[in-house]
Amino acid sequence: MRSPGFRGAWLFFASEGSTFMAGCWRIARRWSPFVIVLVASLSWLSLSAASQKTASTPAVEVNSPGKSMAEAGFPVTDQLTLTKCGTCHAPDAAGNMTRISYIRTTPEGWEEAIKRMVRLNGLELSPEEARSILRYLSDYHGLAPEEAAKVAYFSERRIIDEKIDNPDVAHGCASCHALAKPLSWHRTPEDWKYLKNMHVAFFPAVQFTAFDAPRRRPEADAAPPKGPAPAEVALAYIVQSSPLHSPEWAAWQPSMQAPKIAGRWLISGSEPGKGRFFGQMTIEPGTSDGSFKTSAKICYANGSPAMTASGGAIVYTGYAWRGRATIDGPASSPADPKTMRQVMMLEKDQSEFKGRWFWGEYQEFGMDVTMRRATGGPVVAGVDVTSIEAGAHNATVRIYGDNLPANLTASDVSLGAGVNVDKIISRQPGMLTVSASVSSKATPGERTVTVKEATLAQAYAVYDHIDFLKVLPATSLSHLGSSSHPRGYAQFEAIAFNNGPDGKPDTPDDIDLGPVLATYKLQEFVASYGDDDTSFVGSIDAKTGLFSPASDGPDPKRKSMRNNYGDVWVTATYQPQGAASPLVGRSYLVVAVPTYQNWDQPEVGQ
Repeated sequence: MRSPGFRGAWLFFASEGSTFMAGCWRIARRWSPFVIVLVASLSWLSLSAASQKTASTPAVEVNSPGKSMAEAGFPVTDQLTLTKCGTCHAPDAAGNMTRISYIRTTPEGWEEAIKRMVRLNGLELSPEEARSILRYLSDYHGLAPEEAAKVAYFSERRIIDEKIDNPDVAHGCASCHALAKPLSWHRTPEDWKYLKNMHVAFFPAVQFTAFDAPRRRPEADAAPPKGPAPAEVALAYIVQSSPLHSPEWAAWQPSMQAPKIAGRWLISGSEPGKGRFFGQMTIEPGTSDGSFKTSAKICYANGSPAMTASGGAIVYTGYAWRGRATIDGPASSPADPKTMRQVMMLEKDQSEFKGRWFWGEYQEFGMDVTMRRATGGPVVAGVDVTSIEAGAHNATVRIYGDNLPANLTASDVSLGAGVNVDKIISRQPGMLTVSASVSSKATPGERTVTVKEATLAQAYAVYDHIDFLKVLPATSLSHLGSSSHPRGYAQFEAIAFNNGPDGKPDTPDDIDLGPVLATYKLQEFVASYGDDDTSFVGSIDAKTGLFSPASDGPDPKRKSMRNNYGDVWVTATYQPQGAASPLVGRSYLVVAVPTYQNWDQPEVGQ
């Protein structure tokens, strides 16, 4: 694993407000406490405890913009928007409003823009008017599903190590925030230039730190790179990758329809620290068009207490679910939610949702969720195991589903090639328990589960041995806290992998075997002489992988009475049965001071 030092790659943490850069942190933590507070205060993050995912920048598609902004704009037809926004954004004869008609973005983006108009330009709106304008702009000046999918991790508050191939783009944009932030907006070339100018006006220092300043090279004696300034390179990239007009939006506009999603939905997914879960959600129409009431219950395969929740949601642009839910019962640990946000995308055929539900002061906890419409027919939702070893006998497998046929025999159930269903142990509503044996010569790989005509692909994996561990998320951020500032926790999990057919780790054919019961501990990430971070940043639960940060200090027990901030390795150790030596994986964790001020909180859910 490559050390995440600041001389290598920047580590980005996606949020709607801004980005914390581990490289910047590595420098600032050795500076004065004032700089530490400044760096953390400028960082507004929402972290994911879900499995680490890698985001790549979207492929650049060159579109020819209109000859003028008037030709390229989308007319505004909503009377409330025209009335409230028209004072500053005057419409022309065609209904094109300055700026507004030349921008498309997510519900979170439009909400951010509306709040900025209220704060800076004196716009007066009632809550009902703000919600109505937000709904209109998201629906008719939003993103197509394909466009939103490229930056979905941004709205879902996932922690991401963004892969940015062009170093000038990374330096010009991602020095201060995730690249997903500008890529969540689609504008005309003229409007992208306005945005650049706005940055210079509002944040003058950016001109000298990122826009015009050449990127720093690892080689001390290297000459600065020649050519266009990073801001110009980044602007050219974004103009091409996020144009106002796109084939996707042109196709989605006429096909967009109000979602018809009332009814019962089957839930499946996984939560770091607890594993797989299954359940149901009932969706009912809300009090206004496009709003819905929800009630849900999920059960964890590992036996953790079931969770029931009720709430509401709005579906923007025909597919973008934004919901909130309140959890019934008390929370027994910091990792348990009291309320949660739900960000999901509805498939075009309206048969499935996918996304993330998250909670915590920094949105650091979350679960990956899939919801499938219950049609009344038999459905296999998933199995409780993530993997079974070749040669296993009498392995108990619980199959979760809906309307599974009655009077089943072992021959009606298939767990894939090389796996024999020996007998049916029990049958309950929504769950079938079977006993299975796996051939010692079974080929490693994913398996499809079938119960008569109901099937589910990639339900679990068969393996012959474990090759390596990954501790996820691979990079993470926690926040110190106190009675006046909430703590930001971090949930880790150890995932086992088989190298796959090519026999090499970290390649596309690696077989994910799911989480294992590892032992966790903190180890020093040596960044300076006499580093002592492991003694002060906090503690990790050896069994569950939940990191709890320390208080924000200053700490009289620490050298120079420093705060308890620092960076450490989170190490997981797992001993596979029959293996000669244990497997070890690790993750990089930054423990920062609290976010002393939140500049904004999105409220696009019910």
